[in-house]
Amino acid sequence: MPTMRLYRFARRRISLILLPLILLALVFAPLSRAQNTPPPQTPPPQPDQATPDSGGPGADSGVIALPKKKDVPEDTPPPAPSQPKVKNPEGLSTYSLRIEVPEVTVDVGVTLEKTGQFVPGLKPGNFRVYEDGVLQKVTGFKRVEAPITALLLCEFAANNYYFVYDMRNAAFAFAQQLRPQDYVAMMTFDMRTQIVSDFTQDKHQLYDAINAMRVPGFNERNLFDALYESLDRLNRIEGRKYIILIASGRDTFSKITLDKILQKVKATPDVTIFAVSTGGALRAVSEGRGGMSGSIRDMDYLQGDNQMKTFAKLTGGMWFAPRFAGEMPDIFSAINAAIRSKYQLVYHPINAKQDGTYRKLRVELVDDEGQPLKMQDEKHKQLKYDIIARDGYRAKQEVE
Repeated sequence: MPTMRLYRFARRRISLILLPLILLALVFAPLSRAQNTPPPQTPPPQPDQATPDSGGPGADSGVIALPKKKDVPEDTPPPAPSQPKVKNPEGLSTYSLRIEVPEVTVDVGVTLEKTGQFVPGLKPGNFRVYEDGVLQKVTGFKRVEAPITALLLCEFAANNYYFVYDMRNAAFAFAQQLRPQDYVAMMTFDMRTQIVSDFTQDKHQLYDAINAMRVPGFNERNLFDALYESLDRLNRIEGRKYIILIASGRDTFSKITLDKILQKVKATPDVTIFAVSTGGALRAVSEGRGGMSGSIRDMDYLQGDNQMKTFAKLTGGMWFAPRFAGEMPDIFSAINAAIRSKYQLVYHPINAKQDGTYRKLRVELVDDEGQPLKMQDEKHKQLKYDIIARDGYRAKQEVE
């Protein structure tokens, strides 16, 4: 019992001593924490967030991540603007635009006037091409020698046997010059045309057709109609074509006029006419005889010669008026050389309009200094030469 009391008394004493100590700890604890805590930092002044008077954005846009700039040399040019991408409307396919630039090809033959031989070895700088008097720039040049596609057009009328005799001799002389790769057809005409032999590479077939022409049927000679039909047929064939026209040159019964056939000759591309007039021997012995009728006859044949010469000149061909059968081989050797050996010039005309107009052509030969070209033989004697080229061409129409 006394022990129990003593325990209670001791616990009370301890409580009375500890209570003031606890109170003092509670009082001094905040002061100690305040002394150990560092003073708070003053926040930096915030920029003015007010909207500027101009109505633009405020001075601070918040946190912005700025990309790091690459080191670019000062002399580096700015990048080119990107090409705009064009997208076709839905359902519309892609279309391409093609612009055709006119191109003119001129075949030029250069032959010696005396012998008719082809002149080789010329260079592009030796040629000058004028279109309607304007010098053109030649962009293509080459020498060509290739198989031919030709139509033998012969007058076979009952006017005089001498004309038929000359025609047959000329046709045989032409056939002998053919090569295995050549294509040749034959037509005859009096008051109508007749296809005697279609295009063939068999020259024996051509021999048979010529040999079969013995007795003509009619006296009329429709030269213009026959030539018009020949040009119309050849126009359907691609590439360079030739007409070997063997006739007197007279026209007595054609439906079309000279002006119309000349227009057809000019309008038909890629056709060259070589004309051989017949009846030279008969005309030589009868010229100037027969009074008034003889004079009219002579004028008719002179007009025929002029027409034959015009057909050849307009197309860059050659015209011959032989009197004797012995002249035929040399004539057709010259024709053969002119057909197979040519200089081919190509240019883009300065006048690029496709208006269907007729353009006049002129070809000249010059030396290295731009002066007219002079040729000499081994004895330094000057040689005359002929330039064989088309008189002109007709430009295409825009609708073609």
